[in-house]
Amino acid sequence: MKYLATLALCAAVLAAAADRSYAQAGDAGSGNGAMHMHGSSDPATASGASVKLGMLKISGGYVRAMLPGQPVGGCYLVIRNTGSENDRLVSASSPLSPAVEIHEMSMQGQIMKMRRLDGGISVPAGQTVELKPSGLHLMFTKVATPFKQGESVPLTLNFEHTGRLELSLPVEAFRPGNQHN
Repeated sequence: MKYLATLALCAAVLAAAADRSYAQAGDAGSGNGAMHMHGSSDPATASGASVKLGMLKISGGYVRAMLPGQPVGGCYLVIRNTGSENDRLVSASSPLSPAVEIHEMSMQGQIMKMRRLDGGISVPAGQTVELKPSGLHLMFTKVATPFKQGESVPLTLNFEHTGRLELSLPVEAFRPGNQHN
């Protein structure tokens, strides 16, 4: 397990360094226009930067481009709970990855630590939760073909109360400053 955490950390650091070299070329704005989402109650594609599923509003979603041979990749988005009841992101999945894990990265002194959150991510009523680099995020593991900028990645989010949301997220370069709306 320690090896996988170290591998994931090294891959994330290498991806961030490589992405900085072309961040301006592929990330002139928010870049969210290519995010397509489907809710279990409404199968129509929603174009634009956000979509609602029940009382949840999902926006700013993207998957980070990966280096050749890199087996792990990060996914970032914003979840806003506009309702009066708490919810929880309990799992995620994708046909392009045998496992999509919910992770948290944090700094403890000079040491960066990453851990899997088996209990999911709480989305309190009236609050916004941001999945971003160096914080909460989704981690695609054992990816056979690294995600390339300009592609899209299918992703399913499962919420405890609101249900299932199917997304197709754009693959983008590293976003300095994590520019989510």
